Amino acid sequence: MSDPVLIWSYLAQGPLLWLTATLLAYLAGDALSKATGRQSWANPVLIAVILLALLLMATGTDYATYFEGAQFVHFMLGPATVALALPLYDNLPRLRPAALPMLAGLVAGSGVAVVSALLIARAFGIDGTVLASLAPKSTTAPVAIGIAEKLGGQPTLTAALVLLTGIFGAIIVTPLLNAMRIRDWRARGLAVGVAAHGIGTARAFQVNATAGAFSGIGMGLNAVLTAVIAPLALRLFGG
Repeated sequence: MSDPVLIWSYLAQGPLLWLTATLLAYLAGDALSKATGRQSWANPVLIAVILLALLLMATGTDYATYFEGAQFVHFMLGPATVALALPLYDNLPRLRPAALPMLAGLVAGSGVAVVSALLIARAFGIDGTVLASLAPKSTTAPVAIGIAEKLGGQPTLTAALVLLTGIFGAIIVTPLLNAMRIRDWRARGLAVGVAAHGIGTARAFQVNATAGAFSGIGMGLNAVLTAVIAPLALRLFGG
């Protein structure tokens, strides 16, 4: 076992290696994000994805091997999504006065996210399973993957689209809302939660606790609404 190549081949077969690599990549991304003062462009998830992609490419490891080790992180997405009920419960007194504006924002945000994606994709000649994979891109991964499977989409593609949507949303949300002079942390949080699910919610918590709580609320409610809107929109605009 003195040959480094043989040692690596042995370690690469163990699931613990890739779980550890995933956690270390995120810790490195979080450290770099903290070093920049939590700038929106220094998103820890984006940094972790880049580091892991470079590692997989350098070692010639396929995704199936990696996922076998990192699937525990994927499994924890479910409990994390259910836990979003906590900010909803904690903020019930603040929700009641703003229920109608929030409902309007939720319907508008969820509807635009699904319909605009389908219409743009159709304009570029995309159809079939790719459309079904694209429709739920703005909701959290466990729900999006379930919706895509029901619609005949590709869960792997949906997962990638969800990740890209969340990262992009988390990067642009702070400068965009600042430029639009939106100061209400409830509105800012709800907007990012509806548009950029969990990754956006993590960014919202970094900026402000109230924004993070309302982002979690928006993310949870959007998951329910997308499950209703996505099949209808795909039937209408999917061709």
